[in-house]
Amino acid sequence: MTILSLRFKDGEIRLALRRNATAKSILNAVPFSATVQTWGQSVMFDCPLTVRPQENTSTREVLAGDIAFWADGSSIIIGFGKTPLSRSNEIRLAHPCTIWADALDDVSQLATLSAGTEIRIEVAEPLNLRPASGQ
Repeated sequence: MTILSLRFKDGEIRLALRRNATAKSILNAVPFSATVQTWGQSVMFDCPLTVRPQENTSTREVLAGDIAFWADGSSIIIGFGKTPLSRSNEIRLAHPCTIWADALDDVSQLATLSAGTEIRIEVAEPLNLRPASGQ
């Protein structure tokens, strides 16, 4: 399983890539930095993809922890609560998006970000699987 790290001021969210073409394309684009835009309880930032992945599945309704890609805007979108289009308690994005990763950490920490905050996405450090010394 490939893990990416989304780092921002005072926080980090690890992302587990799904097995789809969008995830592969984004993995090939990392590392990169971007500036956050906010919309309700969601954040969006540009992703420097040169090739648009072609997925047959896209959705506007997501769950907290779904990491989405909007191909027409070449943007990554993370919803963590209601947006201006939400009905009841759903998280509804403005555009159909492909889910390409799952957050391993609480995405509600994104609520502390304001528009203009810089974030960085990169491959996470591999887990150290060697036993501690003396074992």
